[in-house]
Amino acid sequence: MPKKAFTGAIDSELYSKYGIRRYGFHGTSHYYVSREAARQLGKPVEQCSFISVHLGNGASVCAINNGESVDTSMGFTPLAGLMMGTRSGDLDPGIIEFLLKKGWEPEQVFESLNKKSGFLGVSGLTSDARGIVEAMEQGHEGAKLAYELFSYRVAKYIGSYMIPLDHLDAIIFTGGIGENSLPIRREILKNLRLLGFVEDEKGNEDARFGNAGIIAKSEMLNAVAMVIPTNEELVIAQQAAELAK
Repeated sequence: MPKKAFTGAIDSELYSKYGIRRYGFHGTSHYYVSREAARQLGKPVEQCSFISVHLGNGASVCAINNGESVDTSMGFTPLAGLMMGTRSGDLDPGIIEFLLKKGWEPEQVFESLNKKSGFLGVSGLTSDARGIVEAMEQGHEGAKLAYELFSYRVAKYIGSYMIPLDHLDAIIFTGGIGENSLPIRREILKNLRLLGFVEDEKGNEDARFGNAGIIAKSEMLNAVAMVIPTNEELVIAQQAAELAK
């Protein structure tokens, strides 16, 4: 990533002395689905630009410009970025100081942000997206809010990651939620209406349980939204084999 993407707006000594910067995670997943998307679109990956959306119990978005990662939502740790199963995602750091002044121990604060937030914290029910959707459909208000909050935040990241791209070929959904949760994908696409994405309802319904496919198109951007099951193990094996040569 370029320095403007990974550098924090903090004292530069924190980077030079401690290496505090944006690193990101899910790299093997974003790498795999971007290469597979390029193959399916029939273009060299070096000519493709994607927004890769890995949604699972951990979740991240990656902007890929002409085959190279240029920004990603997770940071120095996996706590940054999107709301997740039990992680808060982006948060005003002043809240940490506020809780410490209220008498919380540091371990309590980070236990809450890492293990008691996200879907679990907002809904008060579960960290599992399937349980959230089921409870929402049964009228649970906390689950409904968690569903809406998650979909809204994912869409906001997708919209912001248009900025570092020269063009957009596809938004790629992957990960357990991205591959299988039709309602969440549908809600995210609704939030992207200003980018011109129109859902292919049959395509979206078919792209589940290991099935890839195009789920929406934007004539305005000449781009598609697609589902590609990730295969991080394959990337690890291939790169390990390369190192062993």
